Amino acid sequence: MFKSLLLSVSLLWSAAVHAVPARMDLVYDLYRNGQKLGQVTDTYTQRGSQYTLTSEMRATGPLKLLWPGNIRLHSAGTVTATGLRPARFEHARSDAPHKLASARLDWAQRTIAYQYKGESRQVPDLKAGAQDQLSQVYQFMFMPKLPGDFSLQVVSGRDLNDYRYAMKAGDTLTTPMGKLVTRQYQRVVQQSGDKAVTVWIAPARGNLPVKIRVVEDGVTLEQRLVRASLKG
Repeated sequence: MFKSLLLSVSLLWSAAVHAVPARMDLVYDLYRNGQKLGQVTDTYTQRGSQYTLTSEMRATGPLKLLWPGNIRLHSAGTVTATGLRPARFEHARSDAPHKLASARLDWAQRTIAYQYKGESRQVPDLKAGAQDQLSQVYQFMFMPKLPGDFSLQVVSGRDLNDYRYAMKAGDTLTTPMGKLVTRQYQRVVQQSGDKAVTVWIAPARGNLPVKIRVVEDGVTLEQRLVRASLKG
């Protein structure tokens, strides 16, 4: 009976993983404090058990002076029964290549190796289920059941933070795929100066992130999905 139960759980996770498209090309309009800043293009590709996820931010118009170069986030790793397991993450700016920040996640040793401006350091205590700054948004698509709240570590190119998200009903949003009922996950912050992250996902579309908002240092950045291509 115990073996049968394990098999059932494994099949549920397998079905959730295979339900995620093998290729996603998503374009978001990007707003800064309510004013359009540019666009963000996200590309997810899965080949076998390996995935790559890239997000590129391009500023346009009068606010381009704030971001003269493109900002590129890159996540790569393995798709497991519990979702994405990032192995490396990079944060790059086209106008400042010397500021490339990277993190390598060693799941066997439970460590993270950082590199930034020629300096290297290693951080211990990598926890199961940790995500990077980019993969955390898409990990929702690999959950067979949406939790009311959950905690995880989030790795950026330079540090490691503990996040806790709480769910509540979201809005019905107009998207390239029509009007979609959403669920909203909001980071529970401990102090007023902590980075606030809110993600709106569409359960009818496999928990695809259709809106993302980040508030930090008095600036609100918001992404709104305007184009989507899902294949496989």
